Amino acid sequence: MTNRWTLELESTSYTVALEPQRRWLELVAWGPRGVEHGPSPLANRGSVHFITDADAAPVEYAPRGLRPFSAADLGVAGESWWRFAADESTDTQLRLAFVDELTGLRAVQCYRAEPGTDVLCRWVELTNTGTAAISIDRLGSAGVCVPTGERGARLTYLTGQWSQEFTRRSTVLEAGSFRMESRFGVPGHQYVPWLTVQDAAETDGPAYGVSLAWSGSWELDAEIEPSGLTRVRAGRLANPGPVVLEPGASLTTPELALASSVDGLGGLAGVWHAYSRKLAGPRLRNRRPVLYNSWEATGFEVLGSRQLDLARQAADLGVELFVVDDGWFVGRDDDTGGLGDWTPEQSSFEGGFGAFVESVRALGLDFGLWVEPEAISPKSKLYAEHPDWVYRIDGRPATLIRNQLLLDLGKTEVFEYVRGFLDELLTAYPISYLKWDMNRPPTERGRPGEPTADLDAEHVANYHRLLDHLRDTYPGLIVESCAGGGGRTDLATVSRSDVVWPSDNTAALDRLRIQDGFLLMHAPHLMSSWVTDAPGVFDPRPRSLRFRFVLAMAGVLGIGADLSRWSAEQRKEAAELIARYKSLRITIHTGRCRVLSGPTEPTAATQYTLGEQTVVLAWSTGELVGTPLVPGRSSRIRLHGLDAAATYRDEDGQEYSGAHLTHVGLPVEWTAERDADVFVLTRV
Repeated sequence: MTNRWTLELESTSYTVALEPQRRWLELVAWGPRGVEHGPSPLANRGSVHFITDADAAPVEYAPRGLRPFSAADLGVAGESWWRFAADESTDTQLRLAFVDELTGLRAVQCYRAEPGTDVLCRWVELTNTGTAAISIDRLGSAGVCVPTGERGARLTYLTGQWSQEFTRRSTVLEAGSFRMESRFGVPGHQYVPWLTVQDAAETDGPAYGVSLAWSGSWELDAEIEPSGLTRVRAGRLANPGPVVLEPGASLTTPELALASSVDGLGGLAGVWHAYSRKLAGPRLRNRRPVLYNSWEATGFEVLGSRQLDLARQAADLGVELFVVDDGWFVGRDDDTGGLGDWTPEQSSFEGGFGAFVESVRALGLDFGLWVEPEAISPKSKLYAEHPDWVYRIDGRPATLIRNQLLLDLGKTEVFEYVRGFLDELLTAYPISYLKWDMNRPPTERGRPGEPTADLDAEHVANYHRLLDHLRDTYPGLIVESCAGGGGRTDLATVSRSDVVWPSDNTAALDRLRIQDGFLLMHAPHLMSSWVTDAPGVFDPRPRSLRFRFVLAMAGVLGIGADLSRWSAEQRKEAAELIARYKSLRITIHTGRCRVLSGPTEPTAATQYTLGEQTVVLAWSTGELVGTPLVPGRSSRIRLHGLDAAATYRDEDGQEYSGAHLTHVGLPVEWTAERDADVFVLTRV
């Protein structure tokens, strides 16, 4: 019987082995294929004092009984110990079972190499084969070991708040631990369940990353272990906990995706992008249309005549999709009513809502709609009929956030109601785009009569079921994930959605920082980005309309400004830039993407390469060089991944060698009037 297993990915490998007494799995090697042939760089070679052997070992997954001091992945009341029981692997999964004979807890540690990528997915399947209930207070998906050295680990993570999501941060952890979590019932705005680990001794050395596929509350921490390696643990929070596993019952932890690259953070981002494209599958071939959303122009005053006027103006610019945001349904004059009663306010639309939709489509535009299916207004008809459908604790007052409550989506009747009204909308009207929003976390998270219900898991499961239903029943429907901005951007949501709304903050320089972080985690085809006239929240420096368009072109282009306020010159420029984007959209959405320089540099730039075409989007963020009034040189953008011996030609006919573009750089000339540009190079 083998005690060692290697999973081969596109260019990397991941090798695990049983420790000699077969009590746990250890990581042997992780990196480029072939690194497993030689002594393990993670194995503890020293003596163990005052702690257990498991505390000092590169353990893949362990309960608290086996690993009592260096933090375990699974916390069970009364503790738990186990030993290897069986290899239950299939053609596509490595499945290794461990059993605690005293409690009857059975844990199958599962691994799946994602074909065509350098991503490995891990999760655990737990079954209670005993006679007593098992209470679980920590429910990790995996432990992930990284061979960092004496200077510790450099951790890169994404943090922020509403309107400042995906801010890239790094910290060096020389000792101790680092922790992120969300108790919001969604991944949240403050952190995303994603982390990169590198050896702090190197400036941008090999990078190892994790990303949790869970749409509810979660935790992720990293710790410098006694032997010096860095160990990351991630999983869902037992919230509200603990999770009770009854005799005969089973549960599966969320998948944790692991990725690695010898090419630093940029290379690792490329691995995540490839995985994003794999998750999209055939849907990646579907066009992500240029959209116009009417929210910033009209707010809750959704009147058919005004909406149709905006749709005409958008169509004249070359927009392909018109989305009506909040305010289209009965009782929704402001944010205090209407949620839950998802019936169009027919009186707001001449001839009715259906006639309005057809008028929009007659302009050559697809039609989209905003919904917030998990929320309910206390003033709504639905709440009057079903006050027991919200999260609540008997004897406690309900807490309003944004003047709304949250439905207990885990209830079967609530799930069926939400699915029903979505089906009614999507069959009654030709809706091709659905913006799914969620604007408040759960409070008073209880369900009277079911004190041990796993509410977070039940909510997430039915949220996923609804998205799966939309995908299966309406294959042409584009679904946008939004949660008060970028509050729900986990892999489980992304795998069921077509685009993601990174933030409600659309101001130019603020958004440049947000998108810089987003592209570390997700591919451009997921990144919905609007051109608006919004002033900066954190960086108020004005930027041109061109800057705002080129910035939004970095992902999926949209417009949210009040078009009636734009001048004829602005409309002309907008139409030209929309046409320009459409000609480059395939390369931007499906090509190899690399952030060349970020928002803290005088010139920020992102490169996209597909076949013989390379597109570079660039933005001036700092001071000008003063040319031509004083002596100076062009700003330069050094490109990545080009053939040094090949020749590349720009649209003006200028030719460059790949070596020149890589080591000297593409020249750019910034002026006060021209603060962003699009460069297209063709290999000749």
